[in-house]
Formats: sequence, C-alpha cells, structure tokens
Amino acid sequence: MPWDLLPLLPLGILAGLLSGLLGIGGGLIFSPLLLALGLSPHQALATSTLAILPTTMAGSWAHLRSGLVPPRSVLAIAAGAIAGSLVFSHAGSVLQGWQLLSLQALMYGVLALVTSPRRSDEAHAEQRLPLAGLSAVGLVAGWASGLLGVGGGLVMVPLMVQGLGIRVYQAIRLSTLAVCASAATASVTFLGDGRGHLAMGLLLGGTAALASQWSASRLQSVSESKLVWLLRLLCMILAVDAGRRALQLVLS
Repeated sequence: MPWDLLPLLPLGILAGLLSGLLGIGGGLIFSPLLLALGLSPHQALATSTLAILPTTMAGSWAHLRSGLVPPRSVLAIAAGAIAGSLVFSHAGSVLQGWQLLSLQALMYGVLALVTSPRRSDEAHAEQRLPLAGLSAVGLVAGWASGLLGVGGGLVMVPLMVQGLGIRVYQAIRLSTLAVCASAATASVTFLGDGRGHLAMGLLLGGTAALASQWSASRLQSVSESKLVWLLRLLCMILAVDAGRRALQLVLS
C-alpha cells in the first residue's frame, strides 16, 4: 500500500535534493528503494520513472524561472529525449530483470571512469550550445528512461560537459528539462501496459519535488568541481549496487 512508504519519504527528499542539484531524475534513489520494497525489476524501473516526472517538473520550473536557459536549446534536447523515449519505452519489457540491471551497472561504470572535472581555462571558455548535439544527448536520455527506467541525467551531464563543452551549471539545467520530457513520455507507456505503480510513484515523486525545487534554485552556489566529483561518486556507487542486484537475480 502507498501509505507503507511514509517512513521512507526521507529518501524521496534526498532524491529531490540530488535531482535539483545535479540534473538527475532521482531514479538512482527510487529504483533501489522500490526493489528493496519487493517490486520486480520491471515494476521498480517503471514506477521509478513515474516518480521522476513530478521531481523533475519542480526542478525544471525553478531553472526556467531563472531565465538562464535558452528556449531553443531546451526544445532541442527535449525533442531528442521525447523521441528516444518513444522508441525505447517498449524495449525494456522484452529483457529479463538481470539484464536490465546489468545494463544499468555497465552504464554507470563507464560514466564513473570517463567523468572528470574540466580544466579551469575550459570552465571559463565561451559557451556554445550546438542544437544538433543537444538533440543527440536528448536521445540518450530517452534511451535511459525508456529502456532502463532511469532519468538519464547521469548520462547527459557528462556528455554535455565533456562532449559538447558546456559548463556544468548549464548542463545540469538542460539535463533536468530533458529528463522531465523523457520521463513524461515513458510514463504514458508504463501506465498503459500496467508496469508502473501510480500511487507509489506520485507519493515518492511529490515529496521529492519539494526538495528538488529548493536545491535547483541554489545550484549556482556550489562549485563546478564539487558537482562533477559528486556525479562521479554516485556513478561508482550505483554501478556496484546494480551489478550486485543483477548477480543476485542470476544466482537465484
């Protein structure tokens, strides 16, 4: 029952704080939590996406109100995220639970290895926001959300920072908006095929949304190097956790 989740709502607050601060959807907290509550991998990943939607909507609103996000860039990355979600939102149902978790572990492990802070001279370089590149990054977000039930922020931020040369702050803002778009698209599919638990998703996501809006409004006060190393640490932790869960499923 949804009310059984009330003692776990502090984790929803943690997910919201990380979402607003790092441009992620909160799935890194939601998915392990829902698995621990006894949901199957498919149910947990789908319900996680439902919880990601209100979480990122709150963060997106805070970033849009700041006036620091160019509308054309938002449209480019959101269009890619929606397209990727539409293509891959049905793909996860044909994979076994251990395969989904193994893909998560692989994705997080690669990101932990390649993510690194930018040099100080690069961090202050003039910003370029290539629309085609942002659309491609959005496609990655859609893949992560539709196939693996995670928002894709941990993928997009490193891609934008190291691949497109975008500053961390702007990458986080754009990531939050793209995750929101991809989660909204994937949620429709998950609700339609009955994989997601709507009440659980809204309860956790609603709690996280309050924290997300608060932390998103304070993004600029945290140094870029701290943000990047926090992203890297989260990737390492999640790679180990997803790999452990996948191995347990294989051996059981």
